Amino acid sequence: MAKKGAGKEAPIEREVRKLRKVLKAARTAMFTTVAADGRLRSRPMAALKGGFDGDLWFVTRSTAPKTDEIRENQHVNVAYSEPDDDRYVSISGLASLVRDPAKIEELWNKRLRAWFPAGKKDPELALIRIRIDRAEVWDPKTATMTHLEGLGAVLAKRRTGRAEDRPPVAPPPTGGAGA
Repeated sequence: MAKKGAGKEAPIEREVRKLRKVLKAARTAMFTTVAADGRLRSRPMAALKGGFDGDLWFVTRSTAPKTDEIRENQHVNVAYSEPDDDRYVSISGLASLVRDPAKIEELWNKRLRAWFPAGKKDPELALIRIRIDRAEVWDPKTATMTHLEGLGAVLAKRRTGRAEDRPPVAPPPTGGAGA
């Protein structure tokens, strides 16, 4: 006998689907960091195409001021808006700088050449990865914000199998007892 409610989508999963839909349609995001003096700094960033894997990704120059701000304070916010569809999202999380040629290859699109004329091989090219902690999604049907407080934990469970998220494997011990 099947469990009552088996096969039903969990409410958080439904909200992740809504979030994914907004992210897929977005072309630009407002990315906010905390400057050394504690002030918030926002700038537009090109939204990258590709499947939403639980993290947000952006391309930047490794020498841009925002990279120093991320090193000093990893707490960031990313806002998306699609006013024509009455869709708005605010995402909070922790940012880190990543140098990963395979991920750059995966996320690269022609639109990025405006900022990186040398293309994917630009030596200053770096990625910003944002591990989402929480998200707020505007629900136009109810005219309310849906707060996704448990989102970080849900997304972390999905990430556990990804190679980039597994801890490095320690080499086998040499010498000592049993050698």
